[in-house]
Amino acid sequence: MNKPKEFWIKNMVCNRCLKVIKQELQELEVTVLSLELGRLLVEAPKKANNEIIDAVTSVLHANDFEIVQNEEEMLTERIKIILIEQLQELPLHIKVKTSELLASRLHKDYKTLSRLFSANQQTTIEKYFIKLKIEKVKELIQLKQHSFSDIGYLLDYSSVNHLSRQFKDVVGMSMTDYKNTENWKRSFYDEII
Repeated sequence: MNKPKEFWIKNMVCNRCLKVIKQELQELEVTVLSLELGRLLVEAPKKANNEIIDAVTSVLHANDFEIVQNEEEMLTERIKIILIEQLQELPLHIKVKTSELLASRLHKDYKTLSRLFSANQQTTIEKYFIKLKIEKVKELIQLKQHSFSDIGYLLDYSSVNHLSRQFKDVVGMSMTDYKNTENWKRSFYDEII
């Protein structure tokens, strides 16, 4: 009997991703033992190891995911997932610095994580997290349920002015202009870099 196989997956950043992958693997008689953002554990007692790898690879590729090939890529993906998870529950109240959060969750020195992330993604962790937050701001603006001040509070900005400056730097227009435009452009979290 084969041992369970573990895969780390690039760009898996939402719960819908999990549902699709699980369903498609079950159709190929691959049992999903554990599936969370970025990580998959499977077994298929009736299949050879290479058949399991081929099945997982084909399902992932068909859904625009990639298998992480090395530890550096795995750590980079785990950094992304941790940061994305921070934005799942609002209001966002960061009790510890992002650097401390990542270092403690990944059991690595933050400088090492920062260098690794920058080398793999051509941006810093801080800039990446800002882009994630700005995508969340766009979503909240489009929902039309919150004032700009409320959005600043929900995303733990020190002031609405700070949020406004950061939004304009990233998006290239003011939050008011974005709110009033008919052509809202948002990016999926897995497309942000």
